Amino acid sequence: MSEKTTKTQKKSWFKGLKAEFNKVIWPDKNTLAKQTTAVVSVSILLGALITVIDAVLKYGIDFLVR
Repeated sequence: MSEKTTKTQKKSWFKGLKAEFNKVIWPDKNTLAKQTTAVVSVSILLGALITVIDAVLKYGIDFLVR
């Protein structure tokens, strides 16, 4: 490949990338805040659930090993 072909491909790729970004429908602040709150809440709940399950399993395994 020649250097000119490579530069043309890069320009074409960036033009395509820009075109795709222009198609994106960006959320407004309220939607973004609600979705962020939902993600953080679910993450915290799942973290707590995993911690509880881990503690119960650890207790059960320790009980069986003794």
